[in-house]
Amino acid sequence: MRVLVPVDGSAPSNDALAYAFERFPDAEFIALYVMDPVDGATAWGPGRTNDWLSAAEERSETVLEAALDAADADVAITTDAVVGRPAHTVVEYADEHDVDHVVVGSHGRDGISRILLGSVAETVVRRSPVPVTVCRSP
Repeated sequence: MRVLVPVDGSAPSNDALAYAFERFPDAEFIALYVMDPVDGATAWGPGRTNDWLSAAEERSETVLEAALDAADADVAITTDAVVGRPAHTVVEYADEHDVDHVVVGSHGRDGISRILLGSVAETVVRRSPVPVTVCRSP
């Protein structure tokens, strides 16, 4: 079984990774970091795009190293970092990489904050080609 866990260094994504290790002890895990180009929207301009990408790549390395450190020595885990919109990229990645299950963290926002901020977890649940477990954090 291949389990995809999107990670971003937040408490909810760390909780999702820990849950995945506990719930699927014999699985092969993929920790995926998505570098969102919208985060670099203010960095667009001559010579600034590369600055955003370099910073995003450095952040991805830090987050993915933490994911590797969170795994026990006997856990099969690989990491990957890609550029894209988080929810859509997670769904596409699951479809293209023979993933059997996705475990995603959620901040548990509701009401107007969810409407304004959107919900990566909700979009993944709605569009995923495979089962999704959402680990909700307060």
